Amino acid sequence: MRLKLCIFTVLASVSAVLAAEPFDVIAFGSCARERQEQPIWTEIIAKRPDLFLFIGDNHYADFWEKDGRMVMQPVPSPERIQEAYDALAGKPGYRRMLRTCPILATWDDHDYGANDAGNDFVFREESRDLFLDFYGFGENAPIREQDGVYHSRFFDGPDGQRVQVIMLDTRFNRDPLERAADRQGRRGPYGPTSDTSTTILGDAQWRWLEAQFRMPADVRILASSIQIVSDEHGYETWGNFPHERERLYDLIDATNASGVLAISGDRHLMEISRDVGRGSPYPFWDFTSSGLTQRAQVVGDPNSFRVGPVLRETNFGVIRFEWGATPETTAISLEGYGDRGQLLNRQTVWLSELSEE
Repeated sequence: MRLKLCIFTVLASVSAVLAAEPFDVIAFGSCARERQEQPIWTEIIAKRPDLFLFIGDNHYADFWEKDGRMVMQPVPSPERIQEAYDALAGKPGYRRMLRTCPILATWDDHDYGANDAGNDFVFREESRDLFLDFYGFGENAPIREQDGVYHSRFFDGPDGQRVQVIMLDTRFNRDPLERAADRQGRRGPYGPTSDTSTTILGDAQWRWLEAQFRMPADVRILASSIQIVSDEHGYETWGNFPHERERLYDLIDATNASGVLAISGDRHLMEISRDVGRGSPYPFWDFTSSGLTQRAQVVGDPNSFRVGPVLRETNFGVIRFEWGATPETTAISLEGYGDRGQLLNRQTVWLSELSEE
């Protein structure tokens, strides 16, 4: 009989969870405005996930009422961040989600505390502590000594079905963005920096990530709050630090880390990207699901790596494993769903594709 993962409300202090049967479904999402209704949780729960990944902008602490109107400004104090967490905790759908399966989380800029913020955010340490408190990390958890909220978990099934989940922190150590003098067709204000001393993750997180990639796993879900592959739009992306993306691809190669799939948020849209030819040792997939409370809008952002449609409407992502006896017969389905549970996009990745061999 399967050991049901939903007996845990959080996995913050658990290094590994064993399952007697395969780990089948991961759901994920981002960008959930705590001041709005969140009926999407009903549809997420209906997919019966074994795990939910909350990958950033889990609330909007830097968006609140001031002098009778809504404003977006860096939070004036850590108390505003706590208020936003309290509002999220009060959402009926989120409370049902907690009873359904474990939740692992990282953050993005708005729940961190300031739009597009990085290592220059004045309350970054206070924000880290509030994050760790909310998501159930113990007072003596080693993560509290880190510069950031990055962490990972393993989920063991039968041989060949070990899933590693790596939650990156793209905020705490990220150097300031560089504004583009010439947007060159980009919609957003940022461009790639030529300063290779700048970083997204910081040295300690890079060393940690290398150690993670060297651990045995069959599938590795790499959660980045910002997009890794798509970089033509001019907003936040790993493409603003091209040497950091190159370092990521080189690290996958150097550690022989097979099975890496990325998920991302931030952009208030749903799309799936596939990078081939820019240095990754095998096709690098980046599944963006952003907008748990997103209104439907037309989207025209360019992305030459896009596979399938791009949609700006309420959405969440599902990663479904169809385990076979070998990597050649193991299919990973990347599925985007809307607010009525309707399928928005589906792409199939064979596990054998996620390897240099």
